[in-house]
Amino acid sequence: RSRAKPAPSACSVVPGVPAPPKDDPAWAGNTDGTVVTYVCKLDGLNGTTVVTQRWVPPAAAAVDPGALAQQVLATMGLTAIEIGMVPEEGADRLGVVGMPVWMWVKDPTPSTIGPITASDTAGGITVTLDANVTSIEWDLGDGTVVHCAGEAARGTEYVDSFDLQESPTCGHIYAKQGAPYTITATSHWEVAWTGGGEAGVIPLDLVATTTRDIGELQVLTTQ
Repeated sequence: RSRAKPAPSACSVVPGVPAPPKDDPAWAGNTDGTVVTYVCKLDGLNGTTVVTQRWVPPAAAAVDPGALAQQVLATMGLTAIEIGMVPEEGADRLGVVGMPVWMWVKDPTPSTIGPITASDTAGGITVTLDANVTSIEWDLGDGTVVHCAGEAARGTEYVDSFDLQESPTCGHIYAKQGAPYTITATSHWEVAWTGGGEAGVIPLDLVATTTRDIGELQVLTTQ
């Protein structure tokens, strides 16, 4: 009996191709498992492609790369962001109508914003996942939804020296008071996976929630 050879590089599985008869050389003397057909691109030969067949043992033949990718994703520990926001949270904190609101990812980690990579092997097939947050959708509770994408997804952390400036990346201004507004930050993850001659993208949304009180600035006049 022969051992299974690894799938050629730069190759992908050709679905729906039946295995050849058991006396075909592709079986390499084996009688169990199956024979998988690959189409491969050869480097340095002007993009020439070839078709090859490899014997795959029973355990490997039973592995679904997409299902394995889902299993790996479940172990990666991806979580919603920790919300950073001005006005800050607290009973003694109050935002003001017309004043800039800043939103950002507080203390970002690979588990909350990416990038993060993980892989696992089963039945001779290795699947690798690369996950990253592509955008964060902020529902400010007043009917406004702000999309912060790409590099702006992390937002910009507010410091006192910014005073009344507006956020350069991810911000909002409330037009009316509310006590409280419920705010949700939805992280849109893109989880790309490859393995077993296949590839795909798993979308994933994770949600964090907070509240803020927004009031109006009262001006007193005296005569």
